[in-house]
Amino acid sequence: MKRLITAGLMFGNLVEITSPALIERYNRALRHLTGKTTQLQDFHIDISGFSPEIGEELNDDRYLNPNGANRQFILLTTAQKAAPLLNSQFSTSRGILRQFIDQNEAQLFALTARDAVAGELQGSVFGVDKPAQLFDIRKIVVQADTIGGHVRDAEKLAALIERFRKEPDGWRDDLLMAEMITLAKVTGDITRVPISLPEMAFEQGNFWTSHFGGLYIFRNVAVPGVICNRPESELGPMPISPVMDFAQRNEIAAWLERNELVEPIVNARGMDAAAVLRQKMDFIVVEAAEALALDLGGATRQDLRKIATRLGPALPDEFKGLAALLAWVERAGEWPMISSEHPAYFYTLRSRAHPDRDLVNMLLAELAPLDVRQLFITHKQRFYEAYAGWSDRKRQFVVDFLAREYQVDKQGARAALFGPEPGMDANDRPPPKPAVDLGRLVGPWGAIR
Repeated sequence: MKRLITAGLMFGNLVEITSPALIERYNRALRHLTGKTTQLQDFHIDISGFSPEIGEELNDDRYLNPNGANRQFILLTTAQKAAPLLNSQFSTSRGILRQFIDQNEAQLFALTARDAVAGELQGSVFGVDKPAQLFDIRKIVVQADTIGGHVRDAEKLAALIERFRKEPDGWRDDLLMAEMITLAKVTGDITRVPISLPEMAFEQGNFWTSHFGGLYIFRNVAVPGVICNRPESELGPMPISPVMDFAQRNEIAAWLERNELVEPIVNARGMDAAAVLRQKMDFIVVEAAEALALDLGGATRQDLRKIATRLGPALPDEFKGLAALLAWVERAGEWPMISSEHPAYFYTLRSRAHPDRDLVNMLLAELAPLDVRQLFITHKQRFYEAYAGWSDRKRQFVVDFLAREYQVDKQGARAALFGPEPGMDANDRPPPKPAVDLGRLVGPWGAIR
């Protein structure tokens, strides 16, 4: 993993903590939440305050998320909002933390200037022992305060001020005035600089979770469903259906089409489909060369074309299907009939523009895992798992490519692949299509016989 870290492809954008004052605040918060402290004199933290160095020191990568359901967080600075979320167990967690910081940035800036802010993403369950329990998580509540309780004290002081104003003889109440002065020494003048961190709630609609091998739960769509990495028979009873695993390609394809969640990249507005198809084909060639232990070195696109020529009939079906589609795009071939049973099928799709765009692209990355660029962008956890099993040859090639083609313009690359950022309004979702006949196979341009 050192190669990824050096290239900025792992643990990138973490916030460095070196100030003794910030380290002392972090330890106070860490002791408050977990009863533990760190002896490190410098470390890095993500948006939730989790530090990979402290995780290694404590031999516990879940020290801020012990039950796997209610993530705790430590904020030392509002700069954490730009950091990633490591070891995420729910796809919604980072977005919730980012919105919480954005909507309370002025208050958090003032509070973190004097103390660490600690809190928790509270769901309605305290652990996830069975897959069906995931459906009990419908709302995430964010609760936070400084370790010194500045928000709590400010609320108490506000109540005392209101009482002082309403009681005719309040100015004669020495105990009341003494308590107000004591609290004001901690909170400051809240009449001029109010302190408030309101409890915020976020709906947990459609999401991915790492529990039980990885589950995609879609509740807020026309036809709800669950898609899982493991065989669906291992999940037990579930409150909604269908429940599909990755081996059920036809069912997944029909379900995606029924809910209008995806579109063919060859029809996507503003996309250079030919360039995207060529890049996907390059990554498939890399995988084929890896299987034959061919030396990639610093292979260019021209070198990969030569390797593809050498492989000939040994090229995977994914490559052949995309090559046929590329020929059609460049008006050099007939329209290929790529059904949902074809290995290339999910490589030909991207999410439509709707609030769950990133979640659907994350799912497609798992269904088309040889496209390591999309896997890295949309599902880093799966990317790192795959990376651990690659040879040194493939690791070097992929790292060089991502550093050269993605790191230099992340926003541009994402826009080119997935389109502009969609709106967050659920009403942006298109109306459902009529039911799809599962007896037919589904192609990237719709259902075909």
